[in-house]
This record gives sequence, C-alpha cells and structure tokens, in this order.
Amino acid sequence: MPKKVGYKRIGVDFRYGDESVARFINAVMLDGKKAVATKIVYDAFAIIAEKLAGEDPLEVYRKAMSHIAPVVEVRSKRVGGATYQIPMEVKASRRGALAFRWLKIYAAKRGGRSMAEKLAAELMDAANEQGASVKKRDEVHRMADANKAFAHFRF
Repeated sequence: MPKKVGYKRIGVDFRYGDESVARFINAVMLDGKKAVATKIVYDAFAIIAEKLAGEDPLEVYRKAMSHIAPVVEVRSKRVGGATYQIPMEVKASRRGALAFRWLKIYAAKRGGRSMAEKLAAELMDAANEQGASVKKRDEVHRMADANKAFAHFRF
C-alpha cells in the first residue's frame, strides 16, 4: 500500500509557543531571512501590546486571523465552452494561507513606516473588523454570494 503523504509539521515559535505564529513568520519571510521576519512579527506584537495595554497580542492576532480568513471563494470551471465562477468552501489550510498573504500584502501597502508598525496597525484594524485585508475577505465573500446560482456546477 502506498505511503500517505501529508504536510510537513512546522514547529512552534519560540516566544509564544504557537504554530500559527510560526507559519505567519514563514509567510512574512522574504528571501529566506527568517531572523528578519521573526523580528518584524515580534516587534509588531510588541507594538500591539504597547498600544492595547489590556490585551494580549496573541489574542489580537487570533481575532484578526479569524476576521481575515475567508470561508468561501470562487473558482473558475469551464462548462460547455463557458467559464463559470463557482463558489467553493475554503479548506482550513488554504484559509490560513490566504489570511497570511492578504495581511502581509495590505500591511506592506500602508504608509511609509517600518513593516512592524504597518503589520501591527493592520492586525489591530483586522481585529476590529476594519482594514484592507478584511475588505478583501468581504469582497471574496460577495463574489461567492453573487455567483451562488452556479453552485450546482461544483466539482
């Protein structure tokens, strides 16, 4: 019987002991510079802890991720010469990957401060259900809702 292949288990980050934070650090990383990415993420968490004195930055991060991660998305499928946008549920691993990607992209697009400050601001906005990354999630959900009529084409 063939061996079942799964995803490589990633370790936990050393400060918070959370696998999701470790994955987020890897998503922020550019050109293999993990130390730089780790510093950016931890500095962003420190800024969150400083600005929101009563809240745990890890909880703000988790709340932001839950607000950014999409539940449904549209996928293209070609049926009889026509291409339809079919709403599909998003797997948990892809939800996280999309949330990380959107958070990183929209944090980088913010004003000209350090990446840690921009990331902290985007995380705090996302935790309050604001910010560009949450708008992106809402846009994806609207697209899926608009194409609900094609759901019977699911593959």
